[in-house]
Amino acid sequence: MPADRVLVNLDLNLLVTLDVLLRERNVTRAAEQLGSSQPAVSAALARLRRHFGDDLLDRVGNRYELTPLAAQLAERTAPALAGVRRVFDAGVEFDPSAVEREFTIVTSDYAAAVLGPIVARLLAERAPGIRLRLQQTTPYAVDHAVDTLRTVDGIILPHGFLTGIPHTDLYEDRWVCIVAGDNAAVGAQLTLAQLGELPWVVLYNLPTAFAPAAQQLRMFGVEPRVQVVTDGFLPMPFLVAGTDRIALMQEHLARRIARVADIRVLPCPFEVVPLAEAFWWHPMYRADPAHAWLRGVLTEAGCLLPLRPPAV
Repeated sequence: MPADRVLVNLDLNLLVTLDVLLRERNVTRAAEQLGSSQPAVSAALARLRRHFGDDLLDRVGNRYELTPLAAQLAERTAPALAGVRRVFDAGVEFDPSAVEREFTIVTSDYAAAVLGPIVARLLAERAPGIRLRLQQTTPYAVDHAVDTLRTVDGIILPHGFLTGIPHTDLYEDRWVCIVAGDNAAVGAQLTLAQLGELPWVVLYNLPTAFAPAAQQLRMFGVEPRVQVVTDGFLPMPFLVAGTDRIALMQEHLARRIARVADIRVLPCPFEVVPLAEAFWWHPMYRADPAHAWLRGVLTEAGCLLPLRPPAV
């Protein structure tokens, strides 16, 4: 049967029900989430089981678990719903003060902490019906950026990782080193030799997931002695405080956290290219009025960041 004939015979409301059922794994809770009755959701589950030829939810004791097929579907329902919403949210004109929708941006905890509050404030002032979802980035999301960008509104990421994808430049930051406030072995300045001797806290520790500054460090012949690996920048200062460890961080974030963590922020002892943060987005959004408005808000938020963060 042709694909369009299949879609004609499908009730797209079942996609919403399927998404909630696979997340909740419980008919009663799914009904509460959907604002529907339990018999109605049970009937929808029966229709879904007939369509897929699979139980989807298997009872194990007093709970339900996903079947192998359901586990595959669970990874696809949210992106599919996001695509459907984008289709029906599209319009020739976009009035941010009158629309209700969600923008999803994949970002590191660094950009979420530094830029996120400014973006959230601008959205609250100008578009109270818009919800901002900041989704933590992963090496997989970056390595498969084209696929990622089909399911979200964009990725905030420094230059140096992606090519051939539309982007909007946001702001620049500097890479700095952080050490414990009571690290007596380090004075007011670090040396390249100390960077090779001290134990490091690093992000991900994967070939394609190093901070650009760490990649440049290796060009000077310094191989970081990795002691701790994290999946985000925010834990780094607390893993450095009270130890002889060292880490590379963005200056805007490092100086903010230095107010609450016992660390010192020091310049890198080598010339390091500034971090140029950008918003990367799929070409399908090029002429989308809502997305163009979002890009404008992000650009404005970047301009509102001070060129240099205040010293602590």
